Parts: sequence; C-alpha cells; structure tokens
Amino acid sequence: MITVHHLENSRSQRVLWLLEELGLEYEVRRYDRDPETMLAPKALYDIHPLGKSPVIVENGITIAETGAIFEYIRDTHGAGALMPDAGTPEARDVTYWLHYAEGSAMNPLLMKLVFTRLPLGAGALLRPLVKGVANKAMDSFVDPRVAEHVDYWEQHLQKTGWFAGNRFSLADIMMSFPLEAAAARAGAADRPAIADFLERIHARPAYQRALEKGGPYAYA
Repeated sequence: MITVHHLENSRSQRVLWLLEELGLEYEVRRYDRDPETMLAPKALYDIHPLGKSPVIVENGITIAETGAIFEYIRDTHGAGALMPDAGTPEARDVTYWLHYAEGSAMNPLLMKLVFTRLPLGAGALLRPLVKGVANKAMDSFVDPRVAEHVDYWEQHLQKTGWFAGNRFSLADIMMSFPLEAAAARAGAADRPAIADFLERIHARPAYQRALEKGGPYAYA
C-alpha cells in the first residue's frame, strides 16, 4: 500500500487527490506546520533528507517531488487513466504541465510569498525599511512575472477549459496548486476561465474525499 507523508496546507494535497481519482488504496501520515515559522516539522527528515512533503513510500521505495510521484503513480498504477493516448499532442501537453507546474509556475509565486512575509521577521525599527525594499521588489519584478503566468493560464483555459486537450487529466491535478495559490495571493480568481476551472475541480467528488483525508487546506 502507498503511504503518503502529507503536510497540511501544502502541494501534497494533489497527491491525495490523484490517488482518490484513481481509486487506489493508501494511508496518510499527516504533519502539521510550525505555527510560527510555517515550516514542516523535523520529523519529515526521518522520511527524506530534505524534510519536504510530499513523499510517498511503497514496497520500500521512497519517492519525493510531486512530478516524480505523479509519474510513478501513473506508470505503476494508472493503467492509462487520466492520460491522453501516447504520442498525441495532448500527451505531450500533460508532460509539459507536469514539469511547468513545479518549475516556471511556482518560482514567482514563492518569491511573492517570501517578500510578503519578509517584513514580518524584521525588528520594529527595520520593518519600514524592509517593507519598502520588499514592496519595491514585488512591484518591479515579482508581480509582473506572476501576472504573465496568470495571463498564460487564463488564455490557455479559454480554449477547452482544461490544460491538456478537452478532458480532465493529470495536468489539471498538477496545475491545481499554482492556480489555487495565485487565486489566494495574486487575484487570479478574478479571471473567468481560472475561476471556472477552480470551481469545477473543487466540486469533483475525489477532490472532496482528498480534503477529508488530508485535513486543513487553505487553498480549497
């Protein structure tokens, strides 16, 4: 059986959702974030040297990184589900979005989170200066980059409503977290196609079951 080492309010929620969509049996070992730092607990270092989530373990095999986990589950348990036919443009699109979601998409969103929280860690005297520097970085670089990606998603979703072809696939599960994060932090929910996509995925029964098993998830 697959064991998912799952951190609350994290990208690993997608792994639970994927497993629910495929109807696979699994167990969840939940970890809470530190309430002050919001970092993962040190217990995750016992599972993987980097102490990150998600991590899955099956038959003595430990796999980290969401994209690698998705590919393992697809190849080992997917039986072709949630995947277009091999060799098609849609199948290539799935591969693209699996890599893009954790590569190009998350970088500016993480920078926005870091610069937003940066003043909170500064002392009272330095806080105005740090906040000014952080705001300058966001206004001049981070927010324009985030907007580029949000525009890209909106334009793509306007075509079929999905990320790879005209039906729900692995790509949509993988891309859910960047869109949910951007909806929470960057106003992406104001875009019609993105808002419609989020409403449809949140209504899926498998998504709801994953929430029940995963616990708190601020982006739903």
